[in-house]
Amino acid sequence: MARMHTRRRGSSGSDRPATDEPPEWSDVESDAIEARVVELAEAGHDPSVIGMKLRDEGVKGTPIPNVKLATGKKVTQILEDNDASPELPEDLRNLMERAIGLREHVDENGQDHSNKRALQNTESKIRRLVNYYRGDELDEDFKYSYDNAVELLE
Repeated sequence: MARMHTRRRGSSGSDRPATDEPPEWSDVESDAIEARVVELAEAGHDPSVIGMKLRDEGVKGTPIPNVKLATGKKVTQILEDNDASPELPEDLRNLMERAIGLREHVDENGQDHSNKRALQNTESKIRRLVNYYRGDELDEDFKYSYDNAVELLE
């Protein structure tokens, strides 16, 4: 999500080159890439970390600049096909971890008003994401609460 709760503009980054096919120097079979993705997921890595590891380390020493171009599937699709997808979406999980840390900080430091506001903003983003994922990746009756988040992330 972009800068939802501030007046600042989002930070710009570099764009990937527009291309429809993987580079010729990265000629790894798609089956080997999918096996490496599943292996990294079973080691406990998130989909974004899997993409970075494939970019940096690659498969058998050959880097994979873009998994979707090389295999025709995104990392999350590969994980779903092999029943290795995480139980919570990665963005929701990261926001819940942030909210838990903020809640613990606010409990210890009650006068920290800026972090109280940050906790409110983070929890509102979580509720918005829960509404987005409800039914597809989350149960229909899932509701966010601090206790529920702590239980899910343990």
